[in-house]
Amino acid sequence: MTPSEVHARLVELWTAGRFEEGLSFIDADVVDHRGGTAGDHRGIDAWRAKWEQMADVAVKVEQNVSEGEFSVNRYSSSGPGYVVTGMDMIRVRDDRIVEHWALMDVTARAAQLSAGQAGT
Repeated sequence: MTPSEVHARLVELWTAGRFEEGLSFIDADVVDHRGGTAGDHRGIDAWRAKWEQMADVAVKVEQNVSEGEFSVNRYSSSGPGYVVTGMDMIRVRDDRIVEHWALMDVTARAAQLSAGQAGT
């Protein structure tokens, strides 16, 4: 599979709630470069925990660009009370994700969530 095919399959399985099947595309030693105060997370168990926390999030891929072993998605992400734009990049080796980077408009998400709470 190409990196963009791995990326598309992973998003498809995750959004369908088929986490264990999706995890078959994640390398056991994956590095998830989340940034911020959380820093890097390593290993498939960290990936599994991330998915469990994001079970109510929907993602729609708007554009994919792929070159070599890398694939990048620009997407819209929505959850209870927000819709934001994000971007993530993966590096694939032997049909498994070995590295992941992600950016999300957390300022817009915080503002939308805050505005929603003000109305309650």
